[in-house]
Amino acid sequence: VQLQASGGGLVQAGGSLRLSCAASGRAVRAISNNAMGWFRQAPGKEREFVAVISWRGSSTLYADSVKGRFTISRDNAKNTVLLQMNSLKPEDTAVYYCAAGRSSYAGRDFADYQYWGQGTLVTVSS
Repeated sequence: VQLQASGGGLVQAGGSLRLSCAASGRAVRAISNNAMGWFRQAPGKEREFVAVISWRGSSTLYADSVKGRFTISRDNAKNTVLLQMNSLKPEDTAVYYCAAGRSSYAGRDFADYQYWGQGTLVTVSS
C-alpha cells in the first residue's frame, strides 16, 4: 500500500502550506472507504495526532493545537487527502505523516490506522 505525502517545505511564521497525500496502486482500493488522518513528529518528540477525516468527509477531528488553523479535506475521485495549514507557528515544525484508517471513521489513536505514508518535512521559521 502506497501513500505519498508531499507539500512540505520552509515557511515563515504566519505563513501557509498545503500538504497532500496521494494513494496509488493497491492502496486505492484499500483506503477508498476508510478515514484518513495526519500525524506529525517534531524533533525529539513522539508522533502526535493532527487531524482526521471520515471516508465521506462528513466528519473531521483536530488536535487542539491546530484547531482553527488547519483544515483537512479529501477528494475521493482523486484519491487524495489535503491538509491546509494556515497561521503556521515555529512549534508546527515537524515531519508530517498521512495515514489510512482501519474503517470509515478513525480517531486520535495510532491503533485506528493501518497504513502509513512516508513523511514530509515542514519547517516554520520565527
